[in-house]
Amino acid sequence: MDIIIEKSEVQQMKMDGHTHTQLCAHGSGEKTEKMIEKAIRLGFTDYCITEHAPLPAGFETSYEGPREGYETASLDFDQLEEYFEHAECLKERFKGKINVHIGFETDYLPGFESEIKKFLDEYGPRCDTGILSVHFIQNSENKFHCIDFSPEDLEAGVKELLDDPQEIYHRYLMLVKDSIEADLGKYAPKRIGHMSLIKKYQDYFSFPEKFDERNMLLIEEILKEIKQTKRQLDFNLAGMYKPYCNEFYPGIQVLSLAKKMQIPLIYGSDAHEIDAVGQGYHLFSSLAQ
Repeated sequence: MDIIIEKSEVQQMKMDGHTHTQLCAHGSGEKTEKMIEKAIRLGFTDYCITEHAPLPAGFETSYEGPREGYETASLDFDQLEEYFEHAECLKERFKGKINVHIGFETDYLPGFESEIKKFLDEYGPRCDTGILSVHFIQNSENKFHCIDFSPEDLEAGVKELLDDPQEIYHRYLMLVKDSIEADLGKYAPKRIGHMSLIKKYQDYFSFPEKFDERNMLLIEEILKEIKQTKRQLDFNLAGMYKPYCNEFYPGIQVLSLAKKMQIPLIYGSDAHEIDAVGQGYHLFSSLAQ
């Protein structure tokens, strides 16, 4: 069950709501305990371990991107007990120094809602945090490609739309909207991850910096649903440090609207290595208030 965080509580705690572990196949392999120790040194009171949940068993046949993108995207099902043992050991080890929360960053994949719900129903009771994210987009033949693995794979997924980047944004944002509306059960994650991840390679493709009016109307709809379903927004600093993004997720436009709607904003380093723990927190502190 997710921790429920009111806006006033966010202001009283210093929490990293989005981090990964030494078990992450596309991470650095650095020890999770060292990441938590750095968070303690930086004055964090709460630390959410949110490793990538396993992709549904049948997803592989619908995936058309690079093999590495699939094989390194998430935990395997046979790693789940190791993951819980690892995270629960760290939770106990650092008790009294920092509050460690355990959960998953779960992928929304259209067509796999029942498999995702089954996973969450089984493992959700063992979690007290979680993120719902979109990392994959479908091409014109409904085959999945990674949004954030490489510019080349993103291009393969949206190649017919490259001359209309606002339509690429729109397709991605519709997936975010669908993820919120999907019936993923009572353990559906309450935090929406890096809502503008589609802009990770914006400088590589010379995509527009701003969402157009049509997309902003869609974003407003999404934020209303986040508000109505009592969800939170991942204020994710990872994009600031990506060479072709140079912008936090979800960006100034979305942030301004989310603040007006008083949607809880949860800092997320999205750390996959020690150096990334706490990255950009001062920016979050100044912009999210």
